[in-house]
Amino acid sequence: MAGTLPAAAPAAASPTLGFARAGGAPIPQRLTVDLTASEGPVMRGANGALYGLSDDGVPSDAALEPLKITSISQKPEGGAQHPNGDALTVSKSFFRNGGGEINVMMQDIYAKWPYEDLGIDDYLPKVDKIVKEISADPNSDRFIYIPFNEPDQIWYKLGVSDQAQYEANRDRFFRDWKTVYQRIRAIDPDAKIAGPNEAAYHTRLLTDFLTFAQRENVMPQVMTWHELGSGSLRDFQAHYDDYRAIERRLGIAPLKINIDEYANRRDLSVPGQLVQWVSMFERNKVYANQAYWDAAGNMDGNVVRSNIPNGGWWFFRWYAGLTGDTVKVTPPQPHTIDTLQGLASLDTTRRQAQVLLGGSAGDSDVVVRNVSRNLFGRTVTATVAEAAWSGYEGQHATPRVLARTKLTVAADGTVTVPLRGMHKMSAYRIVLTPGGSGTPSAATVPWSASYEAEDAAITGGQVYTQGTVSNANGYAASGTKDVGSLSTAASKVDFTVTVPETGTYDLAILYGNQSGAPATQQLSVDGGEPVTVSYPSTENWTYRAKKDVTVRLTAGTHVLTLAKGDAEVTLDRIDLTARTGEPSASYEATLADISGRPSYDYSSSAGVGTGALVLRSGDKAVFDVYAPRDAYYTVVPRSSAAVQLTLHGETVTAAPGRPLRLYLVAGNNRIATTAQNASVRSLDVSGAGSTTGTLSYEGASAGLAGGARLVDSAHASAGSYIGWLGNSPESTAEFTVDAPGPGRYLLVVHYAHNDRRDNGHAYNTDIMSRTADITVGADAPRRVTFKNTWSWDDYWTLGVPVDLKQGANKVTFGNASAWAPDIDRIELGRIVG
Repeated sequence: MAGTLPAAAPAAASPTLGFARAGGAPIPQRLTVDLTASEGPVMRGANGALYGLSDDGVPSDAALEPLKITSISQKPEGGAQHPNGDALTVSKSFFRNGGGEINVMMQDIYAKWPYEDLGIDDYLPKVDKIVKEISADPNSDRFIYIPFNEPDQIWYKLGVSDQAQYEANRDRFFRDWKTVYQRIRAIDPDAKIAGPNEAAYHTRLLTDFLTFAQRENVMPQVMTWHELGSGSLRDFQAHYDDYRAIERRLGIAPLKINIDEYANRRDLSVPGQLVQWVSMFERNKVYANQAYWDAAGNMDGNVVRSNIPNGGWWFFRWYAGLTGDTVKVTPPQPHTIDTLQGLASLDTTRRQAQVLLGGSAGDSDVVVRNVSRNLFGRTVTATVAEAAWSGYEGQHATPRVLARTKLTVAADGTVTVPLRGMHKMSAYRIVLTPGGSGTPSAATVPWSASYEAEDAAITGGQVYTQGTVSNANGYAASGTKDVGSLSTAASKVDFTVTVPETGTYDLAILYGNQSGAPATQQLSVDGGEPVTVSYPSTENWTYRAKKDVTVRLTAGTHVLTLAKGDAEVTLDRIDLTARTGEPSASYEATLADISGRPSYDYSSSAGVGTGALVLRSGDKAVFDVYAPRDAYYTVVPRSSAAVQLTLHGETVTAAPGRPLRLYLVAGNNRIATTAQNASVRSLDVSGAGSTTGTLSYEGASAGLAGGARLVDSAHASAGSYIGWLGNSPESTAEFTVDAPGPGRYLLVVHYAHNDRRDNGHAYNTDIMSRTADITVGADAPRRVTFKNTWSWDDYWTLGVPVDLKQGANKVTFGNASAWAPDIDRIELGRIVG
């Protein structure tokens, strides 16, 4: 598609690392990092989530493990508040993926919101049941009981201004707190109990509560309250300081603090917002869990589907990668809402400094002070990457490296890293490593530009304002606006774009679709022949997702039109990026997760610039590798000797620099690397995803029994899917697959389901998961969890490693006790292609 039109207004361009300023340009903001001002060991306390897990396997292990979650909050087993998210159930995946502690929201045993107040006598038997179940668990010491949730609003109304009424309500709460506290301890003497868990910070209540708890010997082991207003970005530090002052006045040793609900809808999934919250919690060494405003099982808006990262996930992955001590960061405007904020770490053993920052658009200078020449040498390599906002349900590839630059440490020990054209919703990571000899490979940053839908020419639509400071629980939108009500036959949005060269461009469309099925729009260039763009369903019109397509454009100005198709879609923004070759990413070995005692070699800054990781027997490095779809990709280890790569349970020996063809699942893949003695710089992954050599079987090819049957569907790949599967032992679907050779394969299931249970909650969408038992040959069945796909007509994929013999293999799906998901088709790819 090509054409020409008059020039358009300039769009937002890619950020850069630069050193020159045009005359008269605004002075950049300055964020200062002092590497000698330690704040204590990196705690990673602010990476938790309320109802971040919904089921065992949702989110996936590969999405959960890299985040190194320190705490989550979930409901008691069988709690009626929501249909899933039971603490004991999700503890299996949480603990096997390195999770820390689980807060049990005990009052979520009740069905209604706010909780039905049936009196303490009704509550106590429920408390007994919860504590007996948890105390019997082998990991009982990793659960924390939260007896009351938001008592300042629910049941006790402790926020009233009338002092007499407050004291009456307070005394009732204190009696019940003591009763429940002692009831828990009677059953579980070693129980850890948290509270009072207010909806907002109240110095009056906390002073009284701590005085009472100290006097009556019912002190919580963890202090909890919520920070749920946009004003918390301004006020939390004062709240924290006030609370610690209360402890000192009362002679109470500092308690562990967990802000077990934080942030608003407009913050979740947005890296530039999240860095503001996380920096203030990490600086004060408190734990904190993101709030549960929407659906369970996606780490509160940071995991797409079950296994796909968005921009928020990558920010938390960076946060999980901080090691050593955090150090003092001085932002331009401390304790100020929606401004540039950051956190930083120094690991003297690894000889790395990292800075995470964001929250403001424009230009900034990051000044790192007291860069030790003994530690780093006379030069450092500065590696700068960006995690952009991709929506709540928009996939985000490996963050693009914007710059790899060798900088000289100034005589006064400072290094200045200038960032230009920062995006407000993005977060940025700066890694400083010793410069060594050589020169790092220059970062390749393709041309890119963004265009807001509200600034385009709109026909038959309306501009809406979303998540702002004054409407903090509105959903995030790029530029705080989107275009909706595109509901008439003539509805369209015309984007005027200008591109520098003739070629292929990646077009990313931030959209919303709550039609209950895949919806379409018609995309045309300069009024030419349209092509159909299909948008998967989303939770609601403003729960933003991202659709990626490609367009061919000639150099110059064009009009890209998105016109109404078969259903209504909202539009937020489009991004155009020049396609400069097949997608590729280099994963730095010195930034990988490690075990054992590998050493760090910075003698050369060649390649990725961050040195090399030296692996010996007993050492391991794990890389988080992104794939846009289930397919084969080229993986090349940049190493001095052979290494062993383990993926999906398969291990293969990789010669240095020699490409391997490996099957990756859509989203995140954990690739473990070991060696007898090898220096590894990076793991390089490239390709758009090839399905050559994969096996594919439509639902119609399966043998069906016990009521399972084919159902016609225009949205299924071959016009039908397997429905009514499960809910009895006899209801099964059996595929016969012909494996070209024995070994480990990835079984990719294309499925759909939209099970829900409406609990009548004010704001949560209570989606449910389904399970299927998958049996391969004579092996034992394996239970697999399939997350809700938002509609019955949207097909997602889930990859399951299986071992096949050469020739015919039976792969059977069933569920004896409940309905399994609808199955469109299956694919199989051998792990090593």
